[in-house]
Amino acid sequence: MSSKVIRSLAEPHAGSPLEDDVPLLQHQQAVNSTADEGRSTTGRGERIPQLESSTIKGRFSFTDTYEKGSLLVAINCVAGLAIFFFGYDQGLMSGVNNSPDYVNHMKYGYVDPDGTVHVTDSAKQGGIVAIYYFGTLLGCFLGGYLGDRLGRINSIGVGAVWAVIGTLLQCTAQNAQWMSYARVVNGIGTGILNTVVPVWSAETAESKSRGQFIALEFTLNIFGVAAAYWLEYALSTINGGFSPIRWRLPVAFQAIPLFALCAIIWAFPESPRWLVMNGRNEEALYILQRLRGTETAEAEDEYKDIVANVQLVHQNSNKISYFRMFFGIGSGNLHIGRRVQLVVWLMILQEWIGIAGVTVYAPTMFADAGFSAGTSELLSGLNNICYMLSTLVNAFTVDKIGRRRTLFYGAIGQAITMFLAGAFSRFHEEHPSEAGYGGLAATSIFVYTSIFGATWLVVPFLYPTEIFPLEVRTRGNAFAVFGWSIGNGWLTLLCPVMFDLYGYKTLYVFAVINVLTIPIVWALYPETSQRTLEEIDLLFASNSPWVWDAEKEFERLKAEHPEVLHNAQDGPHDAPTV
Repeated sequence: MSSKVIRSLAEPHAGSPLEDDVPLLQHQQAVNSTADEGRSTTGRGERIPQLESSTIKGRFSFTDTYEKGSLLVAINCVAGLAIFFFGYDQGLMSGVNNSPDYVNHMKYGYVDPDGTVHVTDSAKQGGIVAIYYFGTLLGCFLGGYLGDRLGRINSIGVGAVWAVIGTLLQCTAQNAQWMSYARVVNGIGTGILNTVVPVWSAETAESKSRGQFIALEFTLNIFGVAAAYWLEYALSTINGGFSPIRWRLPVAFQAIPLFALCAIIWAFPESPRWLVMNGRNEEALYILQRLRGTETAEAEDEYKDIVANVQLVHQNSNKISYFRMFFGIGSGNLHIGRRVQLVVWLMILQEWIGIAGVTVYAPTMFADAGFSAGTSELLSGLNNICYMLSTLVNAFTVDKIGRRRTLFYGAIGQAITMFLAGAFSRFHEEHPSEAGYGGLAATSIFVYTSIFGATWLVVPFLYPTEIFPLEVRTRGNAFAVFGWSIGNGWLTLLCPVMFDLYGYKTLYVFAVINVLTIPIVWALYPETSQRTLEEIDLLFASNSPWVWDAEKEFERLKAEHPEVLHNAQDGPHDAPTV
């Protein structure tokens, strides 16, 4: 990216406390410094470090063994392992809440001799589930800090170890207080992983397939949800469902992917962007060449853009705090505060369009539609399988049709199916002898979940990894996890109360929120698909928050500085428009 453009965006407004601290480096100064021994020149006449293979090779075993597509697949798999844990942990409590032994230990209800659970304190039940998201809220900010200080790889390792401790505490819990504290600890580890892993994935992926890269990982996320549910379903048959194994074993199972992550993450490459931020340029270029290949100048072009960007903002990065980011203090025309608000509210909306309720309380929804307890649990498990398969659609569409249209289509379909699920549940309540209405309500929930998996699941997690400048990217993604924690925790706490008070009418609330997301996305969220991470700063150069003004300003800057697009010349770069 042209440093002249970056500089104009990064300059604070008059009177900003950072006015004297923003570096005014030029692009040619960043990459065309005086030639030293051991440097080479690309076809553009710009000098880059000459690699000393003996000093680099061997540090990253997967990097040395694989390259290009195979290395990206390996990164995708290990990132998917962390995302699998995240999904498993999220779906875990749906079955745990129905375990008689768990209910007796937590004391929020009573159990009939036949194993039927009666909840007498839904606020306590929801509170134990929801307090986990207080932990993820703390973990997201810790993860943002660690991701910038320790690096992406080390932070992932820290998050995995923290989550293992939380897992061990949960599976040995003897009362509600113990379980609540354990879930906070586990949530902190999850928050760290959720903040750092998507950023690491986005920073190593190619711009033209960044969405597909993360979408495929979230297939494993929902596989984790389904795995948790079916494991608990299978264990519910032991000793008539009264065995403590029914809930303690599924909780302990979380440790398996976490131990695997701890064992192999150190063999994977660090983010090239973080390496440049910390002066390890030769390693960064080596990793980029392994990721992009050496047949073309793509790796060198990307490297030079990163170097120009990093040198321009390096002096400013250690003065950026979460407080300053949230209010946009000192960010000038980069409009960091606006970006923070966008990702926080996108995550909150993702949960309030209904998926948090479906994930944890699907058996309740199916029971409201007239199905027995056993049938409701079976339908919930089948629904999770459909959910998992639907995420594969997103992997092949999110980069082609764009982020905005993906959200539009999803919101329309989800609103329709939620309205139908509520209406059919009402008809069943009014006409209990008509079994067909219950089946139609269940079908509507299945379709809703599949649409969500194909649309809204990935984009709110992908968008934050794209729209923040490099020096604040992990902290920016921390705000996304902050929004996810608020939305998920709030809804998880309220869902049992809402279903108790309003029953099927709760589905109407979700439907209305889906409708409201359409104008919000249309007006406020610019398209990021097919644009490099360095280009996206231009999308937020406009002083207006409206998308149409942002796109006009982007086109103006692109016309004035055509060199901004040189990094992705081999791939399509006209973002889908709506």
